[in-house]
Amino acid sequence: MSTANGAPQGSTGDIANWPMLKIVYRTDPEAIAAVLPPGITPGANPHVNLTIYNVPVPDEPEYGILQTVNADYNGIAGEYALGYGIDQESAIFISRDHNGQPKYPCQTDYYRMGSAVRARCTHQGYTFVEFRGTSSGENEPQADFDMHEWWVKFSLAVGAMPNAADGYDFPPHVVHVLSRYGCAWKERVDGELVLHDSPWDPLASRLPLREQVSAHIWWPTFLGRDIKLAGKLDPEAFKPFTDTISGSRWKGSQGGPLRG
Repeated sequence: MSTANGAPQGSTGDIANWPMLKIVYRTDPEAIAAVLPPGITPGANPHVNLTIYNVPVPDEPEYGILQTVNADYNGIAGEYALGYGIDQESAIFISRDHNGQPKYPCQTDYYRMGSAVRARCTHQGYTFVEFRGTSSGENEPQADFDMHEWWVKFSLAVGAMPNAADGYDFPPHVVHVLSRYGCAWKERVDGELVLHDSPWDPLASRLPLREQVSAHIWWPTFLGRDIKLAGKLDPEAFKPFTDTISGSRWKGSQGGPLRG
């Protein structure tokens, strides 16, 4: 099905044709450098990318927000994943344990009704992202493209408490995720992104919003995905990045927010 202007349109209650909302904003270059482990370097532009979505994973709706920063590895431009906040518990642990995908629990409210686009993301009682906008209704054609994303897989040594000083059972490796996309439809969204302070999702404090670069909704066509180990990171230099907030890649303390 499609609307009068040709945009994809699913039946009521069908999530197969839900568009993704992608918002890009500029932050401080030094802020991006601070969240990247040694071996992964800041990209050409100091951009933070937020993708808010509702997709079937594998056969149930998964609402989520993906938070990435532009980052390069081995000379390849891509995006480093800081976290996938999702509402489907079954996908969190298997994704992290299998591929190092940094998923954690999060409540996302996201919809498009007519031209109105709304999104709100909440974790541990803190709403950390809000967006309100209006879609243009006009298609902005985009050619097929490849997306390079960087995850990190590791396992600390078994012990009474997680302690990087005890070393690793599996040292940190970069996971290279190469996704190939087509684009059935893409619309500009005029709106405002608001970041709220949250100790559990510290976008506002650690990657402050300096300029909203763009926002759009798009209907992706998934053409393929390859996931593989790409190389080792320095185990010693990575130790400060082993203690994270929940299942994300935000530095934390004993699995929670930084203390002190």
